[in-house]
Amino acid sequence: MSKIKLLVGLFLSIILLFNTESFAQGDLISAKETAKIMGNDNVVLVSTRKTSDYAKVHIKDAVNIDLTTLYKSGDIKGIMKSPEEISKQLGAKGIDKDKTIIIYDNGKGVNAGRLYWILKYLGCKDVKILDGHMKAWRVAKKPVTKYPTKIKEVTFTPSPDGKILATYEYVKSNLNNPKVVIVDVQSKKEFDEGHIDGAINFEYKNIINEEPCTLKSPEEITVLLKGAGITPDKEIILYCATSARAGIVFMAMTSMLDYPNVKIYDGAWNEWKTK
Repeated sequence: MSKIKLLVGLFLSIILLFNTESFAQGDLISAKETAKIMGNDNVVLVSTRKTSDYAKVHIKDAVNIDLTTLYKSGDIKGIMKSPEEISKQLGAKGIDKDKTIIIYDNGKGVNAGRLYWILKYLGCKDVKILDGHMKAWRVAKKPVTKYPTKIKEVTFTPSPDGKILATYEYVKSNLNNPKVVIVDVQSKKEFDEGHIDGAINFEYKNIINEEPCTLKSPEEITVLLKGAGITPDKEIILYCATSARAGIVFMAMTSMLDYPNVKIYDGAWNEWKTK
């Protein structure tokens, strides 16, 4: 019986890995596709893992961004620094806004999604997220290393896209707007402990498969969003405690499903609850 269970588990793992390749679309990119282009001069690989994790092992040629260094200091955690400050840090890491930027993290897409949105806000056109992240890369047996990538600094000139950013004032002014849906992507427990009045709870994990943390298919995500009352005919404002978890949902909605008007409230619940 144990052998049968083992074989079934192995079969399901193979199917899931196949699906990882099959469903990668929008701004998702599979491990196989990434490996094909990673040596290209017009491609930049970016790890958003902890510095200590990066030092142990990372995808070959990847640079590392510690997201906490992109945030303002102060009582409200997780708010972005100015575009000029962040751009200087990105340029110092060799991240060129005119190249294809592929981001990954350790698993759930929180860090990768957050940087994805920040880069989109700063004007980057071609940003992708590695579907399945580091685990999918290791399963696919693609090249890794423990040695830091040699960095060539570049000039990163931001061109902020205000259409995808919501401020406190903007959210407040649209609380009773029937054309706007405010979505809290925190867990139900967090949502029940406090949320913006009128917000819908749709946890970001809803769009992610358990293992190896790949995103669900566009068809599955569409059903889940519409079932929650989140439809493309409305303007969508996403947030969580710091809005880090909102990024991966933003990517799915805008690149996989073509929701035309999606914003992230950068101040998020941490700012809102202080007002």
